[in-house]
Amino acid sequence: MPSAELLPGLAAFYEQQVSRCEDRGMDARSLPLSHVAIRARTWHAYVEQRDALERHCAANLENIWNGRPISKLLLAEPIPLGRVSLELVELIPPFHQRVYRMGLEHIGFVIGDDLEDFSRRHRAVLTGQQFQSPENEPVYILFDDYTHVKFHPRSLREACEREGRSFDGFQHAEWHVEDELAGPYAVA
Repeated sequence: MPSAELLPGLAAFYEQQVSRCEDRGMDARSLPLSHVAIRARTWHAYVEQRDALERHCAANLENIWNGRPISKLLLAEPIPLGRVSLELVELIPPFHQRVYRMGLEHIGFVIGDDLEDFSRRHRAVLTGQQFQSPENEPVYILFDDYTHVKFHPRSLREACEREGRSFDGFQHAEWHVEDELAGPYAVA
């Protein structure tokens, strides 16, 4: 399925984020793509979008992170974006800590083993670093529109696999959307 139908606005979002990196002295266009992240506006929208995306995926690895489910959806057919292809979509439920962009929220690029040197070279334009797991500690730039670019030592797929999780079929975390709708972070 073409990206315009599956992930509306993906090509323009990719170009926008790559251009923003270029404006900051980073050649993101030449970097391998790890994933694109989409943030759902509501818990019901998360489930609906997850189910819709799964129809075009070979696997989904959904797990609980920071108290919420997050899906890593492996596309059955990668989506070409210029010189790179997108094979993994990270679907995130509504925000939990601060303001986030709904919809296309960030793009992850793979730096490789050079992440520490990359971080030093670009320290002046980086916003921070996340400590998600021992296998996944990206540095990132937060833009004024609350979108991000993240730079990883390896792809999100590889990080998951190195943590012992595999993309075999469709794995859903045990949680109930009804419980979350009553929680403090529910968004209408």
